[in-house]
Amino acid sequence: MSTIVNDMLEIISATFANDAWMMSEAFQGPAAWIMGGLITVLGGLFFLYLYKHIPWVERNFESTIMVSTYLLIGTIIFVEVFRRFVLGVQAPWSTTIPPFLFLIMTWFGCAYNVKLRTHLAFAEFRANMPRGMQFACLTLDFILWLGFSWVVITTSTQVAMNSASNFQILLGTDNILQWWFLVSVPLAFVLVTGRAMENYLEDIENLRSGEPLIKQAAIGEG
Repeated sequence: MSTIVNDMLEIISATFANDAWMMSEAFQGPAAWIMGGLITVLGGLFFLYLYKHIPWVERNFESTIMVSTYLLIGTIIFVEVFRRFVLGVQAPWSTTIPPFLFLIMTWFGCAYNVKLRTHLAFAEFRANMPRGMQFACLTLDFILWLGFSWVVITTSTQVAMNSASNFQILLGTDNILQWWFLVSVPLAFVLVTGRAMENYLEDIENLRSGEPLIKQAAIGEG
């Protein structure tokens, strides 16, 4: 146990020292999973607080990132296709940055759709269940989202730290580091955790008030 605590302290120390290599070395083994769990829970609570107290963040944060990255991907592809076939030139990073932008759009989109409950929904099936079973399914959803987020946050943070410690440059560029994009994955799943907490608190309130637990949802309603 003391070894795990020491490893966790090393992770914190390396983080404050901004030493990517030390962070990568320290963020291994059981200590990494415990720290990943703390990041998952505390990060989710932090964004839950923001959702409750800053309405713009609750309504627009994920969708703004999704639309912005989508438009940026489309612009890069359109401009570079024109330059390649009309002008005979092409930026070397034009085929490497869009996939990373797509990564950002995808996982922030995941958080957005957790908000809308269009993932793990099964609304038609669950609507015919007894109320107690409906709440049990919603509780299972909450547990699964926390579990998924814990795994992804821990493993993707390790990947981002390894990338940073090795100074991996984005192909086609001179000074853009890959970890700048990779760190968006654990951040997105912290948002997923916050949305899952937000939904579950709403489910508890609906259970107490007698409101319907299962509602039909569609992508784009938010």
